[in-house]
Amino acid sequence: MKTIIDAIKSDPRLKQFVHYLLIPKNQARPRWWVKTFMNPFFHKKGKSALVRPRTRMDVLPFKKFVMGDNSTVEDFSTINNGMGDVIIGNNVRIGMSNVVIGPVTIGNYVIIAQNVVMSGLNHSYQDIGIPTSLQKCTVAEIKIEDEVWIGANAVITAGVTIGKHSVVAGGSVVTKDVPPYTIVGGNPAKIIKQFNFETKKWELVKGAMDKPVAKNDREIKTELPL
Repeated sequence: MKTIIDAIKSDPRLKQFVHYLLIPKNQARPRWWVKTFMNPFFHKKGKSALVRPRTRMDVLPFKKFVMGDNSTVEDFSTINNGMGDVIIGNNVRIGMSNVVIGPVTIGNYVIIAQNVVMSGLNHSYQDIGIPTSLQKCTVAEIKIEDEVWIGANAVITAGVTIGKHSVVAGGSVVTKDVPPYTIVGGNPAKIIKQFNFETKKWELVKGAMDKPVAKNDREIKTELPL
Protein backbone atom coordinates (compact mmCIF):
# COMPACT_ATOMS: atom_id res chain seq x y z
CA MET A 1 0.00 0.00 0.00
CA LYS A 2 1.34 3.40 -0.98
CA THR A 3 2.12 5.61 2.02
CA ILE A 4 1.72 9.37 2.24
CA ILE A 5 5.50 9.79 2.10
CA ASP A 6 5.68 7.61 -1.02
CA ALA A 7 2.98 9.75 -2.63
CA ILE A 8 4.90 12.93 -1.80
CA LYS A 9 8.17 11.56 -3.15
CA SER A 10 6.56 10.45 -6.42
CA ASP A 11 5.12 13.91 -7.14
CA PRO A 12 7.90 16.49 -7.74
CA ARG A 13 5.64 19.52 -7.28
CA LEU A 14 4.07 18.19 -4.09
CA LYS A 15 7.50 17.17 -2.80
CA GLN A 16 8.84 20.69 -3.40
CA PHE A 17 5.85 22.24 -1.63
CA VAL A 18 6.14 19.97 1.42
CA HIS A 19 9.87 20.61 1.56
CA TYR A 20 9.17 24.36 1.60
CA LEU A 21 6.71 23.93 4.47
CA LEU A 22 9.23 22.01 6.54
CA ILE A 23 12.50 23.80 5.76
CA PRO A 24 13.28 27.33 4.51
CA LYS A 25 14.80 27.41 1.03
CA ASN A 26 18.52 26.55 0.90
CA GLN A 27 18.58 25.76 4.62
CA ALA A 28 19.01 22.57 6.68
CA ARG A 29 17.34 23.74 9.87
CA PRO A 30 13.60 22.95 10.12
CA ARG A 31 11.03 25.66 10.70
CA TRP A 32 10.19 26.42 14.33
CA TRP A 33 6.71 24.92 14.09
CA VAL A 34 8.17 21.61 12.89
CA LYS A 35 10.49 21.42 15.90
CA THR A 36 7.76 22.52 18.30
CA PHE A 37 4.62 20.75 17.11
CA MET A 38 5.64 17.85 14.84
CA ASN A 39 8.93 16.36 15.99
CA PRO A 40 7.77 15.45 19.53
CA PHE A 41 5.15 13.13 18.01
CA PHE A 42 7.52 11.42 15.56
CA HIS A 43 10.81 11.19 17.45
CA LYS A 44 11.60 9.13 20.53
CA LYS A 45 13.72 10.03 23.55
CA GLY A 46 14.33 7.53 26.33
CA LYS A 47 14.32 7.98 30.08
CA SER A 48 16.77 10.67 31.26
CA ALA A 49 17.96 11.32 27.70
CA LEU A 50 19.33 14.84 27.44
CA VAL A 51 20.01 17.17 24.52
CA ARG A 52 21.82 20.27 25.77
CA PRO A 53 20.16 23.60 24.91
CA ARG A 54 22.98 24.84 22.65
CA THR A 55 22.78 21.78 20.39
CA ARG A 56 21.65 22.38 16.82
CA MET A 57 18.91 19.84 16.11
CA ASP A 58 18.34 19.74 12.35
CA VAL A 59 15.89 16.86 12.67
CA LEU A 60 12.77 16.39 10.59
CA PRO A 61 9.70 14.19 11.02
CA PHE A 62 10.09 12.18 7.79
CA LYS A 63 13.22 10.40 9.08
CA LYS A 64 13.79 8.71 12.44
CA PHE A 65 15.50 10.32 15.40
CA VAL A 66 15.74 7.98 18.38
CA MET A 67 17.71 8.57 21.56
CA GLY A 68 18.00 5.85 24.20
CA ASP A 69 17.92 5.96 27.98
CA ASN A 70 20.54 8.01 29.86
CA SER A 71 22.17 9.32 26.68
CA THR A 72 23.48 12.87 26.29
CA VAL A 73 24.25 15.17 23.37
CA GLU A 74 26.46 18.00 24.58
CA ASP A 75 26.37 21.69 23.64
CA PHE A 76 27.43 23.00 20.22
CA SER A 77 26.83 19.66 18.50
CA THR A 78 24.75 19.24 15.34
CA ILE A 79 22.37 16.36 14.71
CA ASN A 80 20.91 16.08 11.20
CA ASN A 81 18.52 13.38 9.96
CA GLY A 82 17.49 15.08 6.72
CA MET A 83 19.03 12.36 4.54
CA GLY A 84 18.91 9.39 6.91
CA ASP A 85 17.82 8.13 10.31
CA VAL A 86 19.85 8.95 13.41
CA ILE A 87 19.56 6.22 16.04
CA ILE A 88 21.39 6.67 19.36
CA GLY A 89 21.43 3.82 21.86
CA ASN A 90 21.42 3.76 25.65
CA ASN A 91 24.11 5.33 27.86
CA VAL A 92 25.80 7.16 24.96
CA ARG A 93 27.90 10.29 25.49
CA ILE A 94 28.19 12.58 22.46
CA GLY A 95 30.73 15.25 23.35
CA MET A 96 30.81 18.95 22.60
CA SER A 97 30.88 20.19 19.00
CA ASN A 98 30.19 16.85 17.33
CA VAL A 99 28.50 16.59 13.94
CA VAL A 100 26.25 13.58 13.31
CA ILE A 101 24.61 13.45 9.86
CA GLY A 102 22.42 10.42 9.15
CA PRO A 103 22.09 7.67 8.30
CA VAL A 104 23.95 6.86 11.54
CA THR A 105 23.25 4.15 14.11
CA ILE A 106 25.08 4.30 17.44
CA GLY A 107 24.97 1.37 19.87
CA ASN A 108 24.99 1.32 23.68
CA TYR A 109 27.67 2.60 26.07
CA VAL A 110 29.45 4.53 23.33
CA ILE A 111 31.81 7.43 24.12
CA ILE A 112 32.31 10.08 21.44
CA ALA A 113 34.77 12.80 22.42
CA GLN A 114 34.87 16.40 21.15
CA ASN A 115 34.80 17.72 17.56
CA VAL A 116 34.06 14.34 15.98
CA VAL A 117 32.41 14.31 12.55
CA MET A 118 30.43 11.32 11.31
CA SER A 119 28.46 11.76 8.13
CA GLY A 120 26.50 9.12 6.27
CA LEU A 121 26.10 11.64 3.44
CA ASN A 122 28.37 12.55 0.54
CA HIS A 123 27.97 14.95 -2.37
CA SER A 124 28.36 13.72 -5.92
CA TYR A 125 30.95 15.62 -7.96
CA GLN A 126 31.43 13.55 -11.10
CA ASP A 127 29.58 15.83 -13.55
CA ILE A 128 31.93 18.78 -14.07
CA GLY A 129 29.16 20.71 -15.85
CA ILE A 130 27.07 20.94 -12.67
CA PRO A 131 28.16 22.56 -9.39
CA THR A 132 28.79 19.95 -6.72
CA SER A 133 26.19 21.57 -4.48
CA LEU A 134 23.48 20.90 -7.13
CA GLN A 135 24.33 17.26 -7.78
CA LYS A 136 22.58 14.37 -6.05
CA CYS A 137 23.77 13.18 -2.66
CA THR A 138 24.83 9.63 -1.84
CA VAL A 139 24.10 8.03 1.53
CA ALA A 140 25.58 4.97 3.25
CA GLU A 141 24.84 4.12 6.85
CA ILE A 142 27.50 4.53 9.54
CA LYS A 143 27.26 1.93 12.32
CA ILE A 144 28.96 2.44 15.67
CA GLU A 145 28.61 -0.77 17.67
CA ASP A 146 28.38 -1.12 21.47
CA GLU A 147 31.14 0.10 23.80
CA VAL A 148 33.11 1.99 21.15
CA TRP A 149 35.31 4.96 22.14
CA ILE A 150 36.00 7.59 19.47
CA GLY A 151 38.71 10.14 20.27
CA ALA A 152 38.56 13.89 19.69
CA ASN A 153 38.72 15.35 16.18
CA ALA A 154 38.14 12.00 14.45
CA VAL A 155 36.25 11.72 11.16
CA ILE A 156 34.06 8.71 10.36
CA THR A 157 33.10 8.54 6.69
CA ALA A 158 29.93 7.24 5.07
CA GLY A 159 29.32 3.49 5.10
CA VAL A 160 31.81 2.64 7.84
CA THR A 161 31.14 0.19 10.70
CA ILE A 162 33.14 0.50 13.92
CA GLY A 163 33.09 -2.90 15.64
CA LYS A 164 32.24 -3.60 19.27
CA HIS A 165 34.60 -2.28 21.99
CA SER A 166 36.94 -0.74 19.44
CA VAL A 167 38.88 2.51 19.88
CA VAL A 168 39.45 5.22 17.29
CA ALA A 169 42.44 7.39 18.18
CA GLY A 170 42.05 11.16 18.24
CA GLY A 171 42.46 12.87 14.87
CA SER A 172 41.91 9.68 12.86
CA VAL A 173 40.09 9.57 9.53
CA VAL A 174 38.24 6.25 9.28
CA THR A 175 37.36 5.28 5.71
CA LYS A 176 37.03 1.49 6.11
CA ASP A 177 35.32 -0.88 8.54
CA VAL A 178 37.02 -1.47 11.90
CA PRO A 179 36.81 -5.02 13.33
CA PRO A 180 35.57 -5.53 16.89
CA TYR A 181 38.11 -5.18 19.73
CA THR A 182 40.53 -3.18 17.60
CA ILE A 183 42.43 0.09 18.07
CA VAL A 184 42.94 2.19 14.94
CA GLY A 185 44.64 5.50 14.32
CA GLY A 186 46.00 7.77 11.63
CA ASN A 187 44.88 9.27 8.33
CA PRO A 188 43.68 7.06 6.82
CA ALA A 189 43.13 4.98 9.94
CA LYS A 190 45.15 1.77 10.26
CA ILE A 191 45.07 -1.06 12.78
CA ILE A 192 47.40 -0.55 15.75
CA LYS A 193 46.29 -3.13 18.32
CA GLN A 194 43.76 -5.93 18.70
CA PHE A 195 42.54 -7.83 21.73
CA ASN A 196 43.81 -11.40 21.92
CA PHE A 197 41.16 -13.56 23.61
CA GLU A 198 43.71 -16.31 24.29
CA THR A 199 46.24 -14.13 26.14
CA LYS A 200 43.56 -11.71 27.42
CA LYS A 201 45.74 -8.78 26.33
CA TRP A 202 45.68 -5.93 23.83
CA GLU A 203 48.52 -6.77 21.48
CA LEU A 204 50.37 -4.73 18.90
CA VAL A 205 49.63 -6.08 15.44
CA LYS A 206 52.76 -6.97 13.47
CA GLY A 207 53.20 -4.38 10.76
CA ALA A 208 50.24 -2.58 12.29
CA MET A 209 50.94 0.87 10.92
CA ASP A 210 51.07 -0.57 7.39
CA LYS A 211 47.85 -2.57 7.71
CA PRO A 212 44.69 -0.78 6.60
CA VAL A 213 41.36 -1.47 8.23
CA ALA A 214 38.94 -3.80 6.48
CA LYS A 215 37.46 -2.99 3.11
CA ASN A 216 33.99 -1.43 3.25
CA ASP A 217 31.55 -2.91 0.74
CA ARG A 218 28.34 -1.43 2.13
CA GLU A 219 25.81 -0.33 -0.45
CA ILE A 220 25.74 3.36 -1.28
CA LYS A 221 22.37 4.81 -2.20
CA THR A 222 21.83 7.95 -4.25
CA GLU A 223 18.89 10.13 -3.38
CA LEU A 224 17.67 13.64 -2.79
CA PRO A 225 16.04 14.95 0.40
CA LEU A 226 12.24 14.68 0.71
